[in-house]
Amino acid sequence: MMSGQRRRFVWEIDWNLLRTFMVIVQERGLTAAGERLSLTQPSVSNALRRLETHMGCRLIERKAGRFSVTPAGQRLYGECVSLFDIVSGLPGRIDESPDEIAGHIDIALASHVVCPFLDDVLATFHQTFAGVTLSLTVAPSREIIGAVLAREVALGICLLPERNAKLEARPLYREHFGYFCGPRHRLFGRSDVQLADLRDEPYVSFKTDQMADALWPVALLRQQQGLSGKIMGTSSHLEEVKRLIVAGFGFGPLPIHAVEGDVDAGRLWRLPPFSEPPAVDVHLVHDPAARRSRPETLLLEALGSALDETPLEARTYPRA
Repeated sequence: MMSGQRRRFVWEIDWNLLRTFMVIVQERGLTAAGERLSLTQPSVSNALRRLETHMGCRLIERKAGRFSVTPAGQRLYGECVSLFDIVSGLPGRIDESPDEIAGHIDIALASHVVCPFLDDVLATFHQTFAGVTLSLTVAPSREIIGAVLAREVALGICLLPERNAKLEARPLYREHFGYFCGPRHRLFGRSDVQLADLRDEPYVSFKTDQMADALWPVALLRQQQGLSGKIMGTSSHLEEVKRLIVAGFGFGPLPIHAVEGDVDAGRLWRLPPFSEPPAVDVHLVHDPAARRSRPETLLLEALGSALDETPLEARTYPRA
């Protein structure tokens, strides 16, 4: 039997306080949590105080310039993530019937995901399970990893800055990067350009174009060739990196297969190297310990089967 104290806690607790606390930990601050929840900072602070009163302990240490989660807060956060996982899956589990699979799947993708293999799997899945809807959210790869860990999305498709023991990651496809410039660049349209000609040229790139980050093969090429021009712009999104290149801020790396149309239309010009361009793997990431709705399970199974049946060479772009 549940004790009287525990029964009162269950009936009196405002479950929104737990959600607010979970976001505070994820955003590492009350102000950032308020922005995400569309609440004022005093409202978030009051919610945290109320929850700490209910729990009878300190959950967050709040001092000037310092934010830390207490051991009790860390344990509560883990339980909140599990609760959120259960509650978010309720509509799908209730709606499911033996005759028709219906529900919703949240997927987070990096901005440069151009993958015919993925498109084919999604097309077949939709033909088989027409009652399932999808939400596709574009975000930087590190945010995608965080969203999968927090179980805000069923799966992520992104670069892999580093391995995480809690997540399962498989290469979804491999893409090769080339250097490109726009019509306003002095090297545009020239077929006699050598890598040495790029050494002092202004540069535009992705924020992950670093030796210790996901685009390290691109950064390694830049380092090996001594390309030391001033960095004129960066972004986490392919379209914005391409915008700056087309606008003439400098040359920069882009997935070769993703910008073939821009090259054909005269908006971009390919620069060397033309042989052995840097290769980067884009991964399918999910949390194997997460509770899943039936549609989420079916989509992951469809993707897994397709990956097993299709060698990486057939999922490499541009194709040889």
